[in-house]
Amino acid sequence: MHMNRWLLLAGILSACASLLHVGVIAGGPSWYRFFGAGEPMVRMAERGDPAAALITAGIAGVLALWAAYAFSGAGLIPQLPLLRTGLIAISAIYLARGLLLGPAILLNPQGAAGVTPFVWWSSLIVLAYGLVYAIGTWTAWSSLASDRSLG
Repeated sequence: MHMNRWLLLAGILSACASLLHVGVIAGGPSWYRFFGAGEPMVRMAERGDPAAALITAGIAGVLALWAAYAFSGAGLIPQLPLLRTGLIAISAIYLARGLLLGPAILLNPQGAAGVTPFVWWSSLIVLAYGLVYAIGTWTAWSSLASDRSLG
């Protein structure tokens, strides 16, 4: 199988996002605040509530799994179950989250000026992630085994 550079990039992006979430746990409340976690999460981290770390670790785990799916689609690791379905779902989730910027602007009484920098940047970043996954999935489609053949 020829390596799909788009899915390789997608995997690297998700792996970096996963590691960043692990870094936020290690960095503590100031990192939660800096990376836009929201005040309830920051307060949990300040209190030492393990829920903040558990939630963040859960997100890191999901992102690591998504990286594995991209690396599998790129041909770097063995094919994972439901690879096509997984890559489509991951693309859709990233794209949907990125496209939430539109409603965030439309539903804010102040329009674009009322949208926080975190919402702007995070939406644009995950929109880019979604596009990379979608392009990678589309270009690798014929080389990905059909989900039905996986048993």
